[in-house]
Amino acid sequence: MSRLLLIVLLACTVASAIGVVYMRHMHRQLFVQLSRLERERDELNIEFGRLQLEQATWAESNRVDQVARERLGMKFPETSDIVVVRP
Repeated sequence: MSRLLLIVLLACTVASAIGVVYMRHMHRQLFVQLSRLERERDELNIEFGRLQLEQATWAESNRVDQVARERLGMKFPETSDIVVVRP
């Protein structure tokens, strides 16, 4: 009887040790994945900041005016060309 109990306890101890090793391995893998994802997040935040700055530059009114004049041939209408329509 005590021999059977000893075998069961030994099997439980081995199973527990294998479980601990497996969990430590999983912890390491998840930590590596977390580190990679945090690095990717940081890179995306940097790129997002750059894109916001670029958008602000492109949307600047002077830039829009310059593009409208040069590429599209647009200009402000002369005072004589403005017609006010009243209801």
